[in-house]
Amino acid sequence: MKKSMLFDQGQLPDNDLYNPFALTDVLTEFSGEQDQPIIHFWQLPKTLILGMKDSRVTYFGDALKTVQKEDYRLLLRNAGGLGVISDAGVLNISLILPKQTISALSIDDGYQAMVDWLEQTRFGKMGLEVGEVADSYCPGKYDLSINGKKIAGIAQRRVKDGVAIMMYLSVNGDQNLRGKIVRAYYQSGLRDQFGVDYPPVNPASMTTLDAVTSFDVSIDSVKKELLQVMPHNDQTAFLSNFYQLEEYQQRIKNMQQRNSIIQEVLNDL
Repeated sequence: MKKSMLFDQGQLPDNDLYNPFALTDVLTEFSGEQDQPIIHFWQLPKTLILGMKDSRVTYFGDALKTVQKEDYRLLLRNAGGLGVISDAGVLNISLILPKQTISALSIDDGYQAMVDWLEQTRFGKMGLEVGEVADSYCPGKYDLSINGKKIAGIAQRRVKDGVAIMMYLSVNGDQNLRGKIVRAYYQSGLRDQFGVDYPPVNPASMTTLDAVTSFDVSIDSVKKELLQVMPHNDQTAFLSNFYQLEEYQQRIKNMQQRNSIIQEVLNDL
């Protein structure tokens, strides 16, 4: 496989939260058109990223208010799945590939490509387990755990001839607090139906890389580990070219429109 293009956005500012979601779709389409693998790193300030299903909890306004009181922003992403936390201790990693590089266009092959990448680092030598952690937030078949506690979740998005395999990795910080915030969202939004059709989030089911290693772990050290095993060219300076595209601007507008429901509901309370 040819060298990946690296786009490392670091932590985005409060006024640019929609950027990585719009950019992922544009980069995924670009990857397919140009037969070009891409690595994309990004972080958000303290934010609960909701999936579309999360917007359908019975008491949506109460759920939003509960999270807002904890000084976390709220964002509704342009994909399925359930809510995840993003903050300074969580690294979002996308491995974006042309579809033809994934054998038989299998969804599982896409997930496995991300698992294989992480397993090549020293974190992969710590007994990485793959399988759903049902009482974590956003549980899925390709949850990654160490010592039975989840450290990461993986999702996938396909745009035209490209595939984005996206992982959030809890590197350091207070994972227990992250779990409590997501649990509080569902408890407020579902009341006595908590745990029905949504995960019965138990903060103790998750941990961070830093908490399970004998050495210090940082966002930068994780990036370094990943990049050491993946040939790449840093093209971060090239990002501004994508921002000029009409397609990017349209996807930003779509995110703004989708997220207007959050402000409308909060304003009505």
